[in-house]
Amino acid sequence: MVMRIDTVAFEGVEASPVEVQVHIGTGLPAFTIVGLADKSVAESRERVRAALQSIGISLPAKKILIHLSPADMVKDGSHFDVPIALGLLSALGYFPHDMMAGYLALGELALDGKFMPVSGVLPAAMAAVAQDKGMICPQENGAEACFAGDLEVLAAPSLVALLNHAKGQQLLAPPAPLAPQRARAATDLAHVRGQESAKRALEICAAGGHNLLMIGPPGSGKSMLASCLPGILPPMSTQEMLEVNLIASVAGSVLKEGFTTMRPFRDPHHSSSMAAMVGGGRRALPGEISLSHRGVLFLDELPEYPRAVLESLRQPLEVGTVSVARAEAHITYPARFQLIAAMNPCRCGYLGDAARACSKAPRCGQDYQAKLSGPLLDRIDLHVDVPAVEVTTMLAPANAESSAAVAARVASAREFQRARTHAQGLDALTNAELRGDDLQTLVRLSKESETLMLSALSSMQLSMRGLSRALKVARTIADLAASDQIERVHMAESLSYRGVGAGALLDAA
Repeated sequence: MVMRIDTVAFEGVEASPVEVQVHIGTGLPAFTIVGLADKSVAESRERVRAALQSIGISLPAKKILIHLSPADMVKDGSHFDVPIALGLLSALGYFPHDMMAGYLALGELALDGKFMPVSGVLPAAMAAVAQDKGMICPQENGAEACFAGDLEVLAAPSLVALLNHAKGQQLLAPPAPLAPQRARAATDLAHVRGQESAKRALEICAAGGHNLLMIGPPGSGKSMLASCLPGILPPMSTQEMLEVNLIASVAGSVLKEGFTTMRPFRDPHHSSSMAAMVGGGRRALPGEISLSHRGVLFLDELPEYPRAVLESLRQPLEVGTVSVARAEAHITYPARFQLIAAMNPCRCGYLGDAARACSKAPRCGQDYQAKLSGPLLDRIDLHVDVPAVEVTTMLAPANAESSAAVAARVASAREFQRARTHAQGLDALTNAELRGDDLQTLVRLSKESETLMLSALSSMQLSMRGLSRALKVARTIADLAASDQIERVHMAESLSYRGVGAGALLDAA
């Protein structure tokens, strides 16, 4: 007789169904696992054998065969321990055969029979809901599984507790609700002295989901401005929270840090590798750009990142996904993030300051900025200068606008966008996500703004991508002004963020 236990294998944020088939038959004593199992799964037999012995159950001296079906799918991870052990216990008569048919199981086994927590429980629980099954998982993962919806969760601390529950000798308590992460203390915009142009650009970015590059000398407040962004972004919707926590679950972050209701804010060091940024490794885990999905990826000292790492951002910035290809896997992760970047104008940082610039100026600035390719810069919607703050500004009384006031305008603009896209039946959440025909449908230009746009096409030598992004930013500026139509002043301000020389267009408006 063959016992069957349902579990899953992970392919990105998707949980693919896997059936653990257990056969105990005649032949030379052996314990074999087949079905494209990697080393962590092959080692499962030793963990399972030791765990069963620790609770007083010895495996018979027979030929034991474990098959992980489908056989052509690579299986990795320690979460196969529990379904293999349950399949063996069912085959040996310790579990009712019909009980296991209604559950999907996963978890790692300690050598003493305790259940150890694993990553990826949330997508596994969603797969259980889709199959109309309950779920068996380690106690520490129970609350995470409950977030998937209406399903029965048996969150057991050990094999013994699960056996006693099946026999009616012990009742497993339902998992407690998953506690959310503690809210980050974002820097308030009221604490930033001066830099009104940069604050305005930050507000536009928050309202439309746009990318931003800040260029300025050391100590001008670029990093501080970036740290203010989480405080003015609107809260995530239920769907966005699900997307973010699915990625965090696969990466193991939910287990370590808890369920998140906040938009991610990732700020990797400039020594980060390609695999750390876009994802990869043996198991093709998500990288920083996926971990910042629906949130912010802040790259400080942008030219100091390896060139290959920066160029790898080009495709995700355009399509909102990233594909990680490995010999044994081809995984696609969502990567709809806001890129906020900061850099000095040159290596010494004081280009343009006659008193402090190095002797290699201006050549040092040209060489430093040349580390960033044109295609990458073309994908960044707003470029803003962040000059050094005057001493008088630093010493003057603080009278800047607070993050709460800016956040209210951002929320109003987002609602303006949501109503417009909903009326058109589109799924874009922000102006930055508009594509092709959607942009032509939703962007209405006044005659004056259209004239200005045509003038900018030739004078600024905008690419089609640059023009498209300028239109999206103009649409966001109009949303902040609660205007259905993009006026000349909205277009002029948008174009002023596209590069050197555009400021004259704003003055002319």
